[in-house]
Amino acid sequence: MNESLRDLIDQHWKELESEEVSGERRVRVSGLPLDTTHGRLAAAVDHEGHRHVLVPISSHQPVRRGLDGPVLVLRKRPLEGEDSYQTYADLCCLRPDLNDLFTMLCADVLKATASMPDKPLKALYRVLDRWKALFQTRGVTLGAEQLAGLFGELKVLVRLLEQDGSAHRLWRGPHGHRHDFFAGGAAVEVKASTASEGRRIRIHGLDQLEAPTGGSLQVAWYRLERSSKQGERLPSLIEQALELCDDERALLGLLATAGYRPFDIAFYQDVRFSITEEHWYEVNEGFPKLTGNDLAAAGIPINVTDVTYTIDLSSEPPIPLESERVNEHLSSMLRESR
Repeated sequence: MNESLRDLIDQHWKELESEEVSGERRVRVSGLPLDTTHGRLAAAVDHEGHRHVLVPISSHQPVRRGLDGPVLVLRKRPLEGEDSYQTYADLCCLRPDLNDLFTMLCADVLKATASMPDKPLKALYRVLDRWKALFQTRGVTLGAEQLAGLFGELKVLVRLLEQDGSAHRLWRGPHGHRHDFFAGGAAVEVKASTASEGRRIRIHGLDQLEAPTGGSLQVAWYRLERSSKQGERLPSLIEQALELCDDERALLGLLATAGYRPFDIAFYQDVRFSITEEHWYEVNEGFPKLTGNDLAAAGIPINVTDVTYTIDLSSEPPIPLESERVNEHLSSMLRESR
């Protein structure tokens, strides 16, 4: 299929190149036989002879920045014809000697768009990100505790993405924020354990269990059981998050910062976790914790750093939250992020 798509778009470019473009800021455009909910894809050639593929988008959609040469340029381009006006994500190749590779990339764009015609921009991003991954180097793989922690955070992320495709912006853990998820006055800290007994969580720093100023904080605790045959595969959970997310590159960047890279997927194919327990807690005055605010309120100078300690939640109180209270908290985070 890709070979026929390559021939198709290459033929459109060659026909466009047979005539000169009339002005410096103009392009010659030829519609491709592939429709989306936002319009039809098109091939184009500019006055310098550079080849373009035009992916239709709505006028209010932003186009990601950062791809600005020396080989590829991606920008938002409105085009007006005699009886039409359409906004595109315009991908251009500035190196004619690489036109053959650009044709292969664009054929992948057409194929991806055909499979998700309601999300043409996401299809374009997906292809660009996967081509980029071909040239990245392998890093250090994640250890057992890191994998369990990532799995727990992804379960919360998927829960948020199911309500809002832009919820990846709330995931702050990979960048070292004191809370794993944060928006406005609401936050969530995620803890995962593969221990078969007890509910002990390790706290890092005096601020990890401090709620946002004037806001609220919940702790999500998961007991996980790891197996190579049963449970949910980590790569499948990541694929689910990518499918729900409206910007795969942004999420892939967060995953890379957390230590997970798509080209290491072979190492994680047999990583499976089953959730045997899940409890959420409100971090309030009755929740066991040690924070900078607590020390200050007690009149104790804060002259220590790198504080870590363990909390045992094996017995009640504190009492785990009902699911409705958790849902309300997550919904408030999403509202504050908009």
